[in-house]
Amino acid sequence: MKATLTSQTSASPAAPSSASVEGSKTVTKRLISLDAFRGWTMFWIVGGGAIMTGLQALGHNPVIDTIVYQLNHTPWQGLRYYDLIWPSFMLMTGMSLPFSYAKRSLTQTHREIFLRVARRALVLFLLGSIRESVNLKHPYLVELSSALQPIGIAYFCAFLLVRKSWRFQAAVGASILAGYALLLAFVPVPGVPAGSYQQGKNLVAAADIAVLGRTHEEGWGTVLSTIPTIATTILGLLIGELLRSNGPQKTKVRIMALAGVSCVVLGLAMDPIVPVIMKLCTTSYGLASAGWACLLFLVFYVVVDVCGYRKWTFPFVVIGMNAVTVYMGRTLVPLGRIVGIFTEGPAAVMGSFGPLFQAAALLVVEWLILYWMYKRKIFLAA
Repeated sequence: MKATLTSQTSASPAAPSSASVEGSKTVTKRLISLDAFRGWTMFWIVGGGAIMTGLQALGHNPVIDTIVYQLNHTPWQGLRYYDLIWPSFMLMTGMSLPFSYAKRSLTQTHREIFLRVARRALVLFLLGSIRESVNLKHPYLVELSSALQPIGIAYFCAFLLVRKSWRFQAAVGASILAGYALLLAFVPVPGVPAGSYQQGKNLVAAADIAVLGRTHEEGWGTVLSTIPTIATTILGLLIGELLRSNGPQKTKVRIMALAGVSCVVLGLAMDPIVPVIMKLCTTSYGLASAGWACLLFLVFYVVVDVCGYRKWTFPFVVIGMNAVTVYMGRTLVPLGRIVGIFTEGPAAVMGSFGPLFQAAALLVVEWLILYWMYKRKIFLAA
């Protein structure tokens, strides 16, 4: 995810938007798979889901029904594809850190980079405040259930580890997940027994009420559930350092595959004891979702950067290079209403094709705007 309101000639995410695969001395090639994976992930937020719903309106079939099912959050316990979007951005945020740090270290001191990271984290946090305040129509300074603020916090925390050994980084990530699991399992609060994962009756909700004076009706956690997302970002940091290394690609692929499968298996194995619940960001969810996100990126890495099949990724790269434009733009600019002025009339006479026509028209307009920015090298970055 990227953030800010100034255009630059190079993209950078909430952590940098794309990266170059670097050896110890030279830059060898651009990591197109990271941009493509970001764009693919954003695609389902900005219009892909609406396209699938429009197709479903034409008639039900097992494939479309399954996709639409996966493009909605799990009500409480369980894991669907849509529950992987947030961890995917956390993972990408961590992955890009080693690349950006190595590049900036050539011309800046660690202190200068630190101050820049702190500023970017603050910008992300404030953008999250603006987005939620506009959506909710009243000021909301802290809204950690939305993506931008947790990404800003996790980005900053991961940066503090960027010069540490991979063993230390892995130990910190594992300690965060273990500590969070123990916290939910053994700390009671008035009216909520230790180890409760019931919606509205758990330590995460109690902490939100105590700190923020509110909790979400749907059970989304904020204050405490931000903590384990740092571990996902640390996993991304480890993957980024792996990709920067001079080792053979086959070894990198095997390590990422092993890490992804191990996290998924461990997370699902914990489910009977520690339920997989995204809205509480339980440790089992953190492991399983990070593992799946790692495996999804691995598919892009193998197809795009290892095998060299890149042309098909261009529509997603255009989205991925300006993810914050879409993420913030949908809140600040009523593009759907504007496009609707021209599509509602035709859609009304199209019958069951109407929803698909409107969804496709909006997606095309959004993509063309992003393409215009892409061609002119306008990227919103912190």
